[in-house]
Amino acid sequence: MTALTDLFKIELPVLQAPMAGVQGSALAIAVSEAGGLGSLPCAMLNTDTMRSELAAIQAGTRRPFHVNFFAHTPPEPDAAREASWRAALAPYYREYDIDASAIPAGPGRLPFSAEAAEVLAAVKPAVVSFHFGLPSDELLARVRSWGGKVLASATTVDEARWLAARGVDAVIAQGVEAGGHRGMFLSDDLSTQIGTLPLVRQIVKAIDVPVIAAGGIADAQAVRAAMALGAAAVQVGTAYLLCPEATTSAVHRAALKSDAARHTALTRLFTGRPARGIVNRVMKELGAMSDVAPAFPLATSAIAPLRAKAEATGRGDFSPLWSGQDPSGCKEVPAAQLTRELAGL
Repeated sequence: MTALTDLFKIELPVLQAPMAGVQGSALAIAVSEAGGLGSLPCAMLNTDTMRSELAAIQAGTRRPFHVNFFAHTPPEPDAAREASWRAALAPYYREYDIDASAIPAGPGRLPFSAEAAEVLAAVKPAVVSFHFGLPSDELLARVRSWGGKVLASATTVDEARWLAARGVDAVIAQGVEAGGHRGMFLSDDLSTQIGTLPLVRQIVKAIDVPVIAAGGIADAQAVRAAMALGAAAVQVGTAYLLCPEATTSAVHRAALKSDAARHTALTRLFTGRPARGIVNRVMKELGAMSDVAPAFPLATSAIAPLRAKAEATGRGDFSPLWSGQDPSGCKEVPAAQLTRELAGL
């Protein structure tokens, strides 16, 4: 047992990272049933879908699970920047015979809200986690009103201290190796982003709440390394992407199993915010960190039709192939088995 397994009432110090777009309730159930902490990513779910997914989890397990939300401030739409973005994508629209004028603009991802809190209140999940900082004090109070524990991601010591000062129950130390979106929120300076192990070591020394290591953790050996540096648990995402319970697309699965998975990079192109994925055509041709993409999360809508067209032909040229730097732990095995293997069982 660790301070965190006791706090969350779980058996194994393994949290399944919330991965919007590649998983639903099935993966969360499998991990929780195995003794870890399964998760449901909610940033891309409307309230009706959220309710149905939460109901599925409640029907599938009586064990603790956690739900994840983004805590970003939605940007004001910028017509000029949207036009520039679509102009950059215009050659690809022509290639795939897409009418750009018919593509709606929109955010694609929403921050935690009073409506979402209302849905959660009926279920009272044991743990609620946040990415990109924290929501308002009022919304946090709502989560805590039913005894919910609060987690949030930190990518620097300053962010960890900021979160600890606001009473989070544990901090997820997200190293630069991690797949998907960087949780950075106090600065957009990518030079502040460091590896998981030195980040864990520094955050453990800086705050008095449990620390969860995330990023580049692919097997039991990596779990032991993180915990030897003071982590109370680990959060693992990429390793679960080939599990049958994940909804990872065929294109994404193929990329993860190929040599291409060894080459990942941070990119703004798919959402407008830095996120790590397998390098593909659009990242190479436009520049992975190009400023042409609109602010998060407004970049998503314009590139979505290209993704759909390319994936229909078996190509991931315009897909966010999220992956951490170490895909070696990806296995086509049940998520329960993988969870136990990560815990050294």
